[in-house]
Amino acid sequence: MVCDVKYADIQVGDKASMSKTVAEHDVYAFAGLSGDFNPVHINAEFAKSTMFKGRIAHGMISAGFISAVLGTALPGINTIYLAQELAFKAPVKIGDTVTATVEVIEKIDAKNRLILKTSVTNQEGTVVVDGKATVMKKD
Repeated sequence: MVCDVKYADIQVGDKASMSKTVAEHDVYAFAGLSGDFNPVHINAEFAKSTMFKGRIAHGMISAGFISAVLGTALPGINTIYLAQELAFKAPVKIGDTVTATVEVIEKIDAKNRLILKTSVTNQEGTVVVDGKATVMKKD
């Protein structure tokens, strides 16, 4: 369900989230789309020899879930993504269920802009991505 929240109705502290289980086909599709065929993502034998001891999903897949929340839930329709700071804190393995959450931390009324805390956690509650986004909301 896609939401259309009006800028005037958005309050500091408002939150929205979405969850998704990262599947093998998501990793292969992202590799094909982005051209990132790093073997830690797509080669199980290679990945066994890394510090992760197995394949991990591309970090930008998890970051993409933040974009999904911004464009479909909060602020929703007509959100223009202006900036994003990201810190990748922990790996996401194939089969992990991640939850992307955005929280409004500041409103800049003169420009209809919002500053949002952004995070992605795994099924154990571990933060895998932490950051901050700036968006413009066009009503």
